[in-house]
Amino acid sequence: MMHVFKCGAPVLDFLGTLRARRNAVPVEVLTSPESLDAWFRESGMVDGDTHCGPSDVDDAIALREAIYLLIVARLAGDDYDAEALALVNGRARTPSAIPQLTRAGRRIEATAQQALSSVARQAVAVLGGPEAALLKECSRPECTQVFLDRSRGGFREWCAMDPCGNRVKAAAYRARRRASRPRSASTAPAGR
Repeated sequence: MMHVFKCGAPVLDFLGTLRARRNAVPVEVLTSPESLDAWFRESGMVDGDTHCGPSDVDDAIALREAIYLLIVARLAGDDYDAEALALVNGRARTPSAIPQLTRAGRRIEATAQQALSSVARQAVAVLGGPEAALLKECSRPECTQVFLDRSRGGFREWCAMDPCGNRVKAAAYRARRRASRPRSASTAPAGR
């Protein structure tokens, strides 16, 4: 698989196609029509290729960033950005991917635009439904992934244990170890 799915809803994993948003150089995963096609397939939005073009990638990135702005506003308790809201609602109004029954079972074929409509509709469902209360951002400072916290007590801190939870726990362990080491004479402050 080319993409990662760990956030509890494909629309949130879609946000993760821009990794490390706060870093000086974030990592863009949607770099080609093929990578967008792969995301649609791997997420389960479609079963075949959508035959994306360069303009579909541009549309996908614009939709992703609009959804991210809405989720960040929701997490902060702020009003939604009007342009982001209009973009997501406009995309949600267009025809989405439709499952079909075949002899082999369920199959979803769609154009890239239909698949993006499905992503927008899922954003509306998450932000406008009871799952909005479960939205959290990963607590690892370098990660900006948003996830649904469905843990029993609602105390989940990371988008996933690997790598974020492991990195935070390892850093905390190293900090505790440094703090508990006795100072040697060469590292103790002078005059004591």
